[in-house]
Amino acid sequence: MSLAVIQTRAQLGIAAPPVTVEVHLSGGLPSMSIVGLPETGVKESRERVRSALITAGFEFPQRRITINLAPADLPKEGGRYDLAIAIGILSASGQLKGWKATPALEMLGELSLSGEIRSVRGVLPASVAAGQLQRALVVPRDNAEEALMAGDTEVLAVSHLIELVEHLIRRQPLQPAVAEEVAAEAGAMPDLAEVKGQFQARRALEVAAAGGHNLLFSGPPGSGKSMLAARLPGLLPELQSRERLEVAAIASVSGYDVTPACAGIRPFRSPHHTASAVALVGGGSYPRPGEISLAHQGVLFLDELPEFPRRVLEVLREPMETGEILISRAARQTRFPARFQLVGAMNPCPCGYHDDGTDRCYCTPDQIRRYQQKISGPLLDRIDLQLHVPALPPDALLAPAQPGENSAHVRARVRQAHEVQLSRQGTMNRELGGTELEQVCGLDDAGRALLTQVMQRYQLSARTCHRILKVARTLADLAGQPRVEEPQLLEALAFRGCSASGDG
Repeated sequence: MSLAVIQTRAQLGIAAPPVTVEVHLSGGLPSMSIVGLPETGVKESRERVRSALITAGFEFPQRRITINLAPADLPKEGGRYDLAIAIGILSASGQLKGWKATPALEMLGELSLSGEIRSVRGVLPASVAAGQLQRALVVPRDNAEEALMAGDTEVLAVSHLIELVEHLIRRQPLQPAVAEEVAAEAGAMPDLAEVKGQFQARRALEVAAAGGHNLLFSGPPGSGKSMLAARLPGLLPELQSRERLEVAAIASVSGYDVTPACAGIRPFRSPHHTASAVALVGGGSYPRPGEISLAHQGVLFLDELPEFPRRVLEVLREPMETGEILISRAARQTRFPARFQLVGAMNPCPCGYHDDGTDRCYCTPDQIRRYQQKISGPLLDRIDLQLHVPALPPDALLAPAQPGENSAHVRARVRQAHEVQLSRQGTMNRELGGTELEQVCGLDDAGRALLTQVMQRYQLSARTCHRILKVARTLADLAGQPRVEEPQLLEALAFRGCSASGDG
């Protein structure tokens, strides 16, 4: 047979569209050409495949070899097609006696010059797609655990080209890979019990975790803002099955370890303030997930928030509302999920000591105003909890540590609040909107009058009003109350720096 057709998969965002590798051998001068919109890494597979076949003891056909990667309008990148191309050449040249290519088997893997099969990115989305069609998937052994996360897909893990050939010609069949149980290492996370004092900030962390709310800490240097933010992931419940697949798929296409997602650990991303807009939201010639997608179902911590360029911060506004980011290029669009919790930390002024009860601040009012205006009003509107974190006095800082409530106890209350929200409306409180918001967060006459008064005094936007209601609903869920009462509304207003008495 001079034609062989092998099935594999490309990578497009976190999707894995099917690709058919057609290998044809014909007469003429010996050559090997690859068509089907291959980029440089795919074109270089000619040399990898040739060396791998010869080193492994197979014959490389001295004929004209044409390889078509269909569909032709889908860009192909990377070395993920090496294994399918090599098997296609062996099949078309008649070196796989008794085996015929079948659509029920897909292959992924990059070849080394010795014939070893190396790991590739984006195996999990390919495994999910293959399993939906009830197809088996051949993957590098290093990608086996990742591929098995799909659940129903039959996975064949191989480490060398000869190993796969022995399986195909039934000389030494492979057994499907079996998943190993992965346990979450919650104890490895920073514990809330290590935080001294800061009871209001601890409360804000619990509320943010319980409702999925965004949070901003403001305070002088050394007050513990970063320490508090690092403890938020430890308060969040483990990822559920669907969430694990989403988070692991993003890690897979980005080249990161998927083990934490397999164990149910939520991501925590903390990019430096020199990060570009593309690094934050994703992009590139072949779009890759950015920090907001890598923080999907987890926490995105932006320390020194005003130090980020304003144009970089502004790109966060849309994904904070929609939970996804659409990256558009001339030829195609790529969509990445980005449902993250934003936690920001900032100093109140350039020197950091404004309004801390001392005379250390040397900033002028104009410097303070310019510094704080680096964060736009529309972005602040989207941050539900905005809290000042004061520095601890020396006697409290140096006093012997008093065991406080640990993360496990708080996480139990957060998990219970999550269950209440999911059973009531099917989503977290942060995602409430429209008629559902009015039904779930409805106030009595006294509550409406109070909120109206505060909105007029502080000239709050409609978005801010809705976010205050969502926080109040979360506070009521933590208190086990079916309705939002005045104490929850007052506390939610306090978390926005608003006072019902007019002295805030």
